Amino acid sequence: MFRKITVSLACLTFSIVQPHIAAASGFDSKNRPSEIINLLQDSPIKEKLKACLGQPLNKTDFSIGHRGAARGYPEHTLASYIAAAEQGAGIIECDVTFTKDKKLVCRHSQDDLHYTTNILATPLASKCSKPFESASSTGKATAECQTTDVTLAEFKSLRGKMEGANKQAQTVSDYLDGMPSWRQNLGAPEGEEVLSHRESIELFKNLDVKFTPELKKPAVSMPYDGFSQQDYAQKLIDEYKEAGVDPANVWPQSFQLEDILYWIKAEPEFGKQAVYLDGRYRSGINPNDPASFSPTMSELKEMGVNYIAPPLWMLVTTKNGKIVPSAYAEEAKKADLKLIAWTIERSGNMVNGGGWYYKSIKSVVQSDAAIYDLLHVLAKDVGVSGVFSDWPATTTFYANCMGY
Repeated sequence: MFRKITVSLACLTFSIVQPHIAAASGFDSKNRPSEIINLLQDSPIKEKLKACLGQPLNKTDFSIGHRGAARGYPEHTLASYIAAAEQGAGIIECDVTFTKDKKLVCRHSQDDLHYTTNILATPLASKCSKPFESASSTGKATAECQTTDVTLAEFKSLRGKMEGANKQAQTVSDYLDGMPSWRQNLGAPEGEEVLSHRESIELFKNLDVKFTPELKKPAVSMPYDGFSQQDYAQKLIDEYKEAGVDPANVWPQSFQLEDILYWIKAEPEFGKQAVYLDGRYRSGINPNDPASFSPTMSELKEMGVNYIAPPLWMLVTTKNGKIVPSAYAEEAKKADLKLIAWTIERSGNMVNGGGWYYKSIKSVVQSDAAIYDLLHVLAKDVGVSGVFSDWPATTTFYANCMGY
């Protein structure tokens, strides 16, 4: 089912490329499309999807690798990115933050090294903002290690691990063994190679995929040693310009509207594809009440925003037991905003409603079949441009079969 990819990185030293291209094809979840289809109720959609089983996964921009292929490989690592490309993700994400020496690196947040890398098991643990404390001393095992605790060279000495921490741990080893049981670690036992932002750009160029970097909100106070938020936003764009990347192949993201507006003004070629990650659910936005949208969809469009990306549940609701577009989705379409949704395959077994990502349609979520039920509504009725996935093969298969 997976395509073979050969990667040549003449200017970089990546010693594990070939072994992990092969390893990606061994993941049990390569059969996810078949597993999900078998759970669907009999329908023309089910029959169409069944007829596509066995077809190769062809690259599509509809399928976006969220942190790579984080369901099966440590996020934001070389192996995870290669697996995402192998599964047909046409666009892959590097979440961008910075180190002590203000170098850009791929991490989901500035303060996640303690649960996404092996730092606590290395001498660099002594540099962490908050050292490891066991559950016996605090009631809950804790630690905090930031990218700004280390230089780029020190960061590159780390190995990425599957996201998670055991909060009941008495030892560092137990703390690092916190992967959710529904994921499967296909990475190397010693962990996987982490990347700088520049390295991710070169890798993605060689994989022939497009770019969606997310400028993460700093955990440190800004400006940081003279490095302002605008310096940070500009540096992200500069690294694409220096690498000769066509702005049409880059969708820079941020939850901070100020970052989006900065790119629109300072880097209009990149800014016109800047993606406003809509985190307004934290402040009480009701996806079925347009009066709660502030700014409104039309106001965002007037600001120059062209792409908006909310979580899955904000785009849909239920009506007569069926999944239908929410008022949020309808208003975005009226304002001519392009929509991107996140994140498929970031929930465990969905027999109990699917969790946070599916909360607006919990009443109709009874199994993993809801993944394809929802994808079909997102593609056909909501009209999303793309969908983030922790295992892109699931989304790629659907998009290939349905012609997206």
